[in-house]
Amino acid sequence: MIGFLRGTVASLKTDTCLLDVHGVGYRVSISDATRRELVQGKEAQLYTYLSVREDALQLYGFRTEQEYDMFLVLIGISGIGPKVALGILSSITVSRLATAITNQQTSVLTKLPGIGKKSAERLILELKDKLAFAAGPGDEELALMADAPVGDTVLEEASAALAALGFAQNEIAIALRGLESCQTSEEAIKMALKKLSRK
Repeated sequence: MIGFLRGTVASLKTDTCLLDVHGVGYRVSISDATRRELVQGKEAQLYTYLSVREDALQLYGFRTEQEYDMFLVLIGISGIGPKVALGILSSITVSRLATAITNQQTSVLTKLPGIGKKSAERLILELKDKLAFAAGPGDEELALMADAPVGDTVLEEASAALAALGFAQNEIAIALRGLESCQTSEEAIKMALKKLSRK
């Protein structure tokens, strides 16, 4: 088992990166949260999980041990494979997911890709007492965000989308400045792209 890889980020795509480790390029599937912390041409360390199937070997990488640990917990649930688990971690923060499970917030869980009502109930049943490593906000904060769109806020969703398009975090931060009044991430993205196109 490969515990982690440390090398230079040779390329970045929406859900994968190519990590150059002493001249060997490892193609690693990554979540949006991990992608936002990677910079092409810079060194990075990813905690990795190797998925072994009859027809393929696939590496999954995570910037933090917390995200890696949550991934392992998720794929231990019947019906949730590595791709679904990665999709979940691309749609919600680890702490928010842990809090939603611990507090039995099915309305939050069913917004996640690949998670229906039965899967949400299974997550709660099997994991509610196993997520101390990923403790999140308390009950009052959870109540406030239970009905929020997955991705935490409009600007966070917009930031993730712009990062997926290849913009650097400093560019994104400047482009989203002053857009707090936007009602949807689509509106924020359009306005941010106009700013970026004028650079």
